[in-house]
Amino acid sequence: SPCAFSTAAQQRSTGDECGPEEASEEPKHPLSDCALEHKASKLEEQVRDLTERYRKALADSENVRRRTQKFVEDAKLFGIQSFCRDLVEVADILEKTAESAAGQAEPSDPNPTLKKIYEGLSLLETKLQSVFAKHGLQKMNPVGGRYDPYEHEIICHVPAEGVQPGTVALVAQDGYKLHGRTIRHALVGVAVEAHQ
Repeated sequence: SPCAFSTAAQQRSTGDECGPEEASEEPKHPLSDCALEHKASKLEEQVRDLTERYRKALADSENVRRRTQKFVEDAKLFGIQSFCRDLVEVADILEKTAESAAGQAEPSDPNPTLKKIYEGLSLLETKLQSVFAKHGLQKMNPVGGRYDPYEHEIICHVPAEGVQPGTVALVAQDGYKLHGRTIRHALVGVAVEAHQ
């Protein structure tokens, strides 16, 4: 029948119009929507993980940089610490010598040489303390202050007469700080309540 022939021709001509590329609308490797979502979530998780690792590594490197910078700054400030400890001992000797010369050079003494020696020692001691201050080394003056184990070393206890117990009453040897860090403890006598 002519109707059946035209339907078959139509089908054949429709099939002829479809080329080999258009034969199938489905891709060659079909992936379901579920598989694509799963793969996307895995990739997002990896991105989050890598981003977090990157942030941690960045923070760690910044901490290392800051610690290194602090170490270098401390080395600059406190590199002379052992030299200062030795120089402080020289300052002690100079101070004791000046005190001794002061005791010998009385105003009524006609010996001008002894007075000049005392004046020279006093000038030298003043200059040494100014050089110390210039480089951040300072003498502690704890008399009248509270005892601090980080700055003082107790060598004796003194009866508290007119001072509060726990207060530094006398200093046997001066203490020194370098840029706020104690490099030599002051040897002190601390006031305590007298037991009757």
